[in-house]
Amino acid sequence: MNRSKIEYCDHTLNIITGCRYKCEYCYARQMSRRFSGNVKMNIKQRDKYRMEKGVYVLDEPFLDETGQQVLYPFGFEPTLHRYRYGVLDKLKMGQNILVGAMADMFGEWVPDSWIYDVFDICRQHPKNNYLFLTVNPERYMDLDLPEETNMYYGTTITKADDVYRAGFLPEGKKKFICIEPLLEDSGKWIKPALAGKSDWIIIGAETWKRKGMVVPEFEWIKSIVLEADTLGIPVFMKDSLVDIVKEKNMRRDIPQDLQVRRKSDKVLKRLMGNCVECRKGFPKNDMVSITARARRGGKTSCVAHMCKSCFVSWCEEHEVSVPDIDGLEKNKIKE
Repeated sequence: MNRSKIEYCDHTLNIITGCRYKCEYCYARQMSRRFSGNVKMNIKQRDKYRMEKGVYVLDEPFLDETGQQVLYPFGFEPTLHRYRYGVLDKLKMGQNILVGAMADMFGEWVPDSWIYDVFDICRQHPKNNYLFLTVNPERYMDLDLPEETNMYYGTTITKADDVYRAGFLPEGKKKFICIEPLLEDSGKWIKPALAGKSDWIIIGAETWKRKGMVVPEFEWIKSIVLEADTLGIPVFMKDSLVDIVKEKNMRRDIPQDLQVRRKSDKVLKRLMGNCVECRKGFPKNDMVSITARARRGGKTSCVAHMCKSCFVSWCEEHEVSVPDIDGLEKNKIKE
């Protein structure tokens, strides 16, 4: 898992990598070539991996002769990085995570078991929001998709020939359309692509230089935004559009539920405490800290917490004036 440079998410989760679709604009395929080493030599080292249904499985990181990890030892061939199953355990706060940024994990060559493993891992960390993206949304129809509302299912549409994909987005689930890269005038196809089929739209241009690279026109982008606004769909524009639409016209809409930052159970447990008097649980920030120090002028340490009601009662019982801190007056404390 990596902190993401993709503007609409916080992290990427690449338990499955690789893709056999031949999208000419694919940045992930180009990137994998930079971190694959000598693929022919890597494939010969059969002791470092195994095959499962014709695709590669890495139970441990693939290391080269110098001990350095090779991220994509088989190039862009589909690979399951099983050693990454526990990476979400490291996150303390809820994040928006793009799952499979370096793959199409819904490609027809990916075993169902791999996909269900990823779903299960995501379920085990419900504090996060998960974004799944594919050019093969038909696969959604063949799977038992999780019912959790923190999972968004998306598909990529780049031109008129891709519009049919929107029809395969799952009903009753959170869904989004990623129009990246925008390859042709959207005026004629954007209405059927969006009508009733999306909760969010992401728009971007090609960023990987190639022969035949398409730079979208302002009017193409405007058509999408106007239709989205008509339907009440939030729009997120990637940085690749700044030079085209100018900064003042950039849209950075994010669905409300993707703006929530939930805390992990571990963090929540650390933030909670029990009143030393009534033993009830409260957020520590809502209680009074009882501190002590071994000697005058020494460092103070928190030794206990007391809820505000108990603290006021304790002060009254011991004839101590209730300090006026954080609204801690008697008439503001309720049982």
